[in-house]
Amino acid sequence: MRARIEKALDKVRPMLQADGGDVELIDVTADGIVKLKLKGSCGCCPMSSMTLKMGIERIIKQEVPEVKEVVAL
Repeated sequence: MRARIEKALDKVRPMLQADGGDVELIDVTADGIVKLKLKGSCGCCPMSSMTLKMGIERIIKQEVPEVKEVVAL
């Protein structure tokens, strides 16, 4: 599952990098929780929670339906 999540992140990474940010996969729990770290300008952006839920989480769930939630650390 981790490899499929990384592949999904590769789809959103160029958009984040265009704004000076990035995302790092920290952990995937057995119960389908994906833990990410937003880096660069994404880490301190006031819109980062929206980017996480409406962008990153949506794409990951489309690619890996077993994922229940995506959280930022």
